[in-house]
Amino acid sequence: MFDGVLRIGTRGSALALAQTEEVVAPLRVAWPDLRIEVVVIAPLGDRRKRARLQSLGRGAFVKGIEEPLLRGEIDAAVHSAKDMPSALPDGLTIVAYPRRADARDVIVNRWGARFDELPAGARLGTSSPRRAGQLLAARDDIEIAPIRGNVDTRLGMVGKDGCDGVVLAAAGLERLGLSDAISDYLDPALCVPDSAQGALAVETRTNDVEIAELFAPVNHARTWREASAERAFVEAAGGGCRVPVAAYAIESDDTLWIRTVACLPDGSEIYRSEVSTPADDLMGAGRAAVEALIGAGADAIMYGARDE
Repeated sequence: MFDGVLRIGTRGSALALAQTEEVVAPLRVAWPDLRIEVVVIAPLGDRRKRARLQSLGRGAFVKGIEEPLLRGEIDAAVHSAKDMPSALPDGLTIVAYPRRADARDVIVNRWGARFDELPAGARLGTSSPRRAGQLLAARDDIEIAPIRGNVDTRLGMVGKDGCDGVVLAAAGLERLGLSDAISDYLDPALCVPDSAQGALAVETRTNDVEIAELFAPVNHARTWREASAERAFVEAAGGGCRVPVAAYAIESDDTLWIRTVACLPDGSEIYRSEVSTPADDLMGAGRAAVEALIGAGADAIMYGARDE
């Protein structure tokens, strides 16, 4: 039994702290004598608030917390799983995924309208090329505006400076008690969520077996399989993929049903696929999902097949 202070690193936003509490609460129940300290860290993505997220790269909100974890300054880190690169640094591993929150994307707009009810010319704010591409593919009569900021900041943009609404993750709003602001939940058939969206990931050093065991009560087995398969899809898609891709897995009766998408950010080209795989081979599930998406013709934009 770990008998020291368990130091858990996290970002300092209200959402990050709420997410960390989702991990800390069951730890306190499982190990009532365990001393826990939450350590707030500001990674690059939080420090460079004016930079576009695409210029920072996936992992901009993760690396700054992984570095003190590798140095031994903290014992574990809590991340939004969707922010994590598919390849972790040597010496680090994911040891738990708590039960996943709602993975869907949502819109909040000044009319309180559903997506298909938005007036022509409606301007939605999002920093995500994945969201932009799918929504523009569905409705080429709307506009997308790039925005950044925490959840409160983005909600505050609605109805101001020509921004009629924003696209956010349902999970973030629900964790902050802001579900009443949601105008519409977007069906994954319309907008495939980011891989592992809605899930949290607990990361520790690979050789800290005793610390990893502390998080066993936090892990949710179904979320582990779904999120792992989605992350395996991102890894199998490979570093050569040049456009937004995403996978959304649902487990049912020992089967993973995986919906995928690849699109151009302007919505001019979009490819979708669905595949079912056994739930006991998560890496294989990710590879099968990529193969199905390529079979649907997505290699044309994923790997530049049309440039040749």
